[in-house]
Amino acid sequence: FSRVDNALQKNSESTNRDAIDSLLNILSVFERSDLKAEIIKELERLISNLTALEHTPGVDKAALEKLLSELDQTLDSLHLTKSAIGQTLRENDFLYGIRQRSSIPGGTCDFDLPAYHFWLQHTTDEERQLQILDWSKQFSAVRAAIDITLQLIRGSSGFTEFTTTSGFHQHNLDSNQPTQLVRVKLPQDADFYPEISGGKHRFTVRLMKFDINERPQQISEDVNFQLSCCVM
Repeated sequence: FSRVDNALQKNSESTNRDAIDSLLNILSVFERSDLKAEIIKELERLISNLTALEHTPGVDKAALEKLLSELDQTLDSLHLTKSAIGQTLRENDFLYGIRQRSSIPGGTCDFDLPAYHFWLQHTTDEERQLQILDWSKQFSAVRAAIDITLQLIRGSSGFTEFTTTSGFHQHNLDSNQPTQLVRVKLPQDADFYPEISGGKHRFTVRLMKFDINERPQQISEDVNFQLSCCVM
């Protein structure tokens, strides 16, 4: 979704191609028919958990009611989407042709997709942008649901500082509160990056030295970093 937004900030033939590519990637993700049901299930879980907070002392009831109203509206929008997510785009012959050729290296050249190149070169920038925005609306409900869900999960837990041992940290998980998301925060100017792996009971964070010409190696020094295990 961010790639579509970024592509539409500049209106040209090349950025419009980027926007189409991103839309088709989103469409491919939602080939999984269970994703809509999973998103609805997650929204319902969040609503249930937040509703339980209504009588908790110290809760900002006005803010909670506003949040629950937003979640309810988002859930209603998804329920109103009777067809599969992006179904109208799957049935669009113009986009279907681009999608079929996109998986082939060089498959979207003008020889293979003359109609696509005519649209890119012989319609105005404004017409193309309006068309892409119209196609993007197919994902409005699901995008709103994903945005609010991730916002709540990411904001559910603060960051705690830890120190790696020679670039390595192992963290045990609370089995009574299944962790939904692990977040690692490092300084912007760090020349290493986190590599995270784990399972149901624990996970590890390895800080890896970045070198574009060499195989990544774990750093040898102890480093402070911030960690958040998000549970909503």
